[in-house]
Amino acid sequence: MELDPKTDLSFTRTLPVPRALVWECWTKPEHIPHFFVPRPHKVTHCDLDPRTGGKFNTTFEVDGNLMENNGVYLEVVEGERLVFTDTYTEGWKPAPDPFMTAILELEDTPDGGTKYTATARHRSADARKAHEEMGFHDGWGTVVDQLVDYIRELQAK
Repeated sequence: MELDPKTDLSFTRTLPVPRALVWECWTKPEHIPHFFVPRPHKVTHCDLDPRTGGKFNTTFEVDGNLMENNGVYLEVVEGERLVFTDTYTEGWKPAPDPFMTAILELEDTPDGGTKYTATARHRSADARKAHEEMGFHDGWGTVVDQLVDYIRELQAK
C-alpha cells in the first residue's frame, strides 16, 4: 500500500504480544471497551460484525458527551488486515460527514510478538491535518499501549 503524505497518517510499532490476541481484541466487541479510546474517555457501546460490509459501530463518552461512530468494514483478512470506515454505515448507506478510513495490518515477529501498522486515510489534506493536530500519534499510540496492557491481563488469567 502506497501512502499519500498529504492525506494519510500512519505508524508502525512492534508489540510484545501475539498477533492472534491482537486480532481477537480488534474483532470481538467485548474487548473493544478495554482499549479503543484513550482513557479517561471510554467506549459505552460496541457492535461489530467483522466481515466485508459488516458494521463497526461504537459509542464513546468524551468529557461527559456521548459520540456515536457508525461505520462498516471494507476488508477483513483473517489475522492480518482490517479496513473500516465511517464513510458508510451498514447497508452501504453514505455517511453525511465522514472522517476517515482506518487500516490495521498485523504480522508476526520472530520473537512471537506482532508488527502493528495503523493507517488513517482522510479525504482531504485539511482532514488529515485536523486529525494530526487532534493528536493522532499520541492518541493512537495510547490506544496501542492500552491494548498491550489489556492483552497482558488476558494472558495472566
